[in-house]
Amino acid sequence: MTYRDSLAVVILAAGQGTRMKSVHPKAMHKLAGRPLIGWLLETVKDLSPEQIIVVIGPDMDDLAQEVAPHRTVIQHKRLGTGDAVRTVLSELKDFTGDVLILLGDMPLITLGTLEKLIETRHAHEKIGLAVLGAEYDDPPAFGRLIQNIDGTLKRIVEFKDATDEEREISLCNTGAFCVRGDKLASWVSKIDTNNAQKEYYITDLPVIAAGDGFKTAVCVTQNESEVMGVNSREDLSAMEMMVQDELRAFAMENGATLQDPTSVYFSFDTELGQDVTVEPHVFFAPGVSVADNVMIHAFSHLEGVRVEQGAQIGPYARLRAGSSVGENAIIGNFIEVNRSHVHAGAKAKHLGYLGDAVIGEKSNIGAGTVIANYDGFDKNETVLGKGVFIGSNATLIAPLTIGDGAIVAGGSSITDNIPAQALGLAREKQMTREGWAAEFRKRKAKK
Repeated sequence: MTYRDSLAVVILAAGQGTRMKSVHPKAMHKLAGRPLIGWLLETVKDLSPEQIIVVIGPDMDDLAQEVAPHRTVIQHKRLGTGDAVRTVLSELKDFTGDVLILLGDMPLITLGTLEKLIETRHAHEKIGLAVLGAEYDDPPAFGRLIQNIDGTLKRIVEFKDATDEEREISLCNTGAFCVRGDKLASWVSKIDTNNAQKEYYITDLPVIAAGDGFKTAVCVTQNESEVMGVNSREDLSAMEMMVQDELRAFAMENGATLQDPTSVYFSFDTELGQDVTVEPHVFFAPGVSVADNVMIHAFSHLEGVRVEQGAQIGPYARLRAGSSVGENAIIGNFIEVNRSHVHAGAKAKHLGYLGDAVIGEKSNIGAGTVIANYDGFDKNETVLGKGVFIGSNATLIAPLTIGDGAIVAGGSSITDNIPAQALGLAREKQMTREGWAAEFRKRKAKK
């Protein structure tokens, strides 16, 4: 970028999301596993601002925690965007750089567009602020940008205040501004409520700046999707579909095979290596990293897990947070892995629960095996050494250690440690009565 001024970013995020029928702040609703505000913060940090200040509403402790360590200020009465900016002025006292004002429910704005908006503010010394606009073939109910003959901005008219002729204008306000920090306080103090909503609008700034001898420049984005806002569940769903399409395309462009892309759902941070194959109906929650040559079968759910090269997952597997699956390991159908580490070459192919466990290299977990990790008070650990064989329908009751090469007989409930190369057997001795079944049926038939 060509500008050299310092930068502060103000994000307006006090919206309650009333139309979303939610008790959560609008900016806390998630998009591909990350709150809307998180997307915006991730982008603006690359501008290296001196400070980021987020305007929140009362009782939005979860939002304040999400944006930490950045500062928050509370807008106690929601009297419009101008009022929201007014709440941060004390935090910007003596700041003379650029102030970038953004909306917390517009998460997809790109770094390149923000850089261009800031550069537009610096195009001439008499430009006091720059406004980001977007061209629409079918303009929505946004404010309209009314330009002067020279292309500078004369004024912004809110949709509810616009005439029919003004509503025909295709250039709309997106809500993103870059303002001279040394003028912001004096200009905001002059905003009034002379509008249909009787609120304080930062869209009044171009007229106020003109009265002070400064022009307003317009920076136009051609990408409507990056300035989409979220005001309803429908908006959030539409944005989710758009982001998912981008994430799917990125995965395939980087060497993953998605057999039915529209049925696979990614999180913002999902990492897939080359030659990963993902069958239909797989869900990646946040924190998943998959190495090369992994097969993920249909209807599997992965969250907070690292899967190493050559592993096989599913179908119908659930890998929960805090787990890892080693090279060439197999986690088969209806296996749940929770806070457990399955080392290279280990196998758990059918119907089991592995909780708070370490499964050693090349160990085999038989069908129906359950690791009983919870005693009603504490989660306890089970450690299996290398080459351990667990027979079908075994219950391993933690805390427990099973040594290298040990065998647990099928149907056993194991409560004591088993040393290396030993057999663990814990079940009732079988009793067989010859001819009993035939006699039983005869008795039943006579009744």
